[in-house]
Amino acid sequence: MPLDPLAKRLLTMMAAAAPQAKSRPSVEARRQSLAKLMQFARADAPDVTARDGVLPGRAGEVPYRLYTPANADELAPGFVFFHGGGLVAGGIATHDRIAAALAHATGCRLVSVDYRLAPEHRFPAAVDDAIAATEWVAREAASLGIDADRLVVGGDSAGATLAAIVCQEAAQTAGLAIAAQCLICPVLDFEETSPSREAFAEGHLIDRVTIEADLSDYLPDDIDTADPRVSPLRATRLTGLPTAIIHTAEYDPMRDEGNAYARKLLAAGVAVEHVCHDGMVHNFHAMGAILPQAQLVLSQIGEQVRRAVER
Repeated sequence: MPLDPLAKRLLTMMAAAAPQAKSRPSVEARRQSLAKLMQFARADAPDVTARDGVLPGRAGEVPYRLYTPANADELAPGFVFFHGGGLVAGGIATHDRIAAALAHATGCRLVSVDYRLAPEHRFPAAVDDAIAATEWVAREAASLGIDADRLVVGGDSAGATLAAIVCQEAAQTAGLAIAAQCLICPVLDFEETSPSREAFAEGHLIDRVTIEADLSDYLPDDIDTADPRVSPLRATRLTGLPTAIIHTAEYDPMRDEGNAYARKLLAAGVAVEHVCHDGMVHNFHAMGAILPQAQLVLSQIGEQVRRAVER
């Protein structure tokens, strides 16, 4: 269907404010741009409380923020959340409203993880932090008020990359059980350029220049982009992965890889709930101040997660 009129208006406004000559953004400009974009997030989560802490990572302490919905059970389902931002931008603060909204919608105690960012910390730093955080939450679940048997791992955009990798790694790790994975507008493949990456390379919220800059800042020069820890879509062993909740957007450059991952998981016998949202753009779920569909998708994710953890 056509691009949603409100999404089109947003893209027009962003294009008018952008420089005419598109050049590689600096890391600081990338971080400031994401912070400004995330100001459009809206969280209807008045009943959610939050507290900050640190957890042990493989290279030092990793900050986190624990969100608890009102009336949560003594042991509630848990949700380990990784924020988007191309693995070079974002953090607990930029995604505070989205994390609170997800905790509210899902009824989970949600742990938002402030993993290390590139270029200060290149691959595999973020992956190592994501795995360490998930293992720690599972290990310390009871002290966090989380039922370790009802643990969800998820994220948006590049955070969904980390979530997919964590679930693939956990499938090979005895003792770490994940009930469901929740991937929102996931970035899953840097080995090949899909038709959607070509079709929406310019003027659709995140462009080719920014994607390439993020990847250059994140990956060492000699890395194989087909490595599943970089491109989870390229993994060949998908049997036994947790139930997948995948949300993609019709006008997102990363649409095709998210859709392809849903198909691959289904073919491997994994339970999948996948929705490709008509007329929407990348990160639409985090722009509730502009796009009514943002609140709708968060409510839908809440229902899907609640079903998944009660199976």
